[in-house]
Amino acid sequence: MYTEHAEKRLQQRGISRDVCELLLAYGDEKYDGRGGCIRFFSERSVARLNAECGISFCKKNIGSLRAYLVQSTHDGAIITVGLDRVAHKFKALRVA
Repeated sequence: MYTEHAEKRLQQRGISRDVCELLLAYGDEKYDGRGGCIRFFSERSVARLNAECGISFCKKNIGSLRAYLVQSTHDGAIITVGLDRVAHKFKALRVA
């Protein structure tokens, strides 16, 4: 379930619902202490995504790996979504 605010942010920031589903399935979580859970892609979560979906999928969607969402701990609704300002260089996506 997405709040009206989250729906607006999805459109404004060009983030697809598929990316949100990936965040919910693979993203790491950090609690904000105000009733929200921040889900984001970390080195560990990208490694899990890479193992399941493959490196080509991850590299093709590398811009989406900057996404995060805030989910309510009370009812599970997605409150907002956004993009991290820093472009991460995930070790899991480097070719050995």
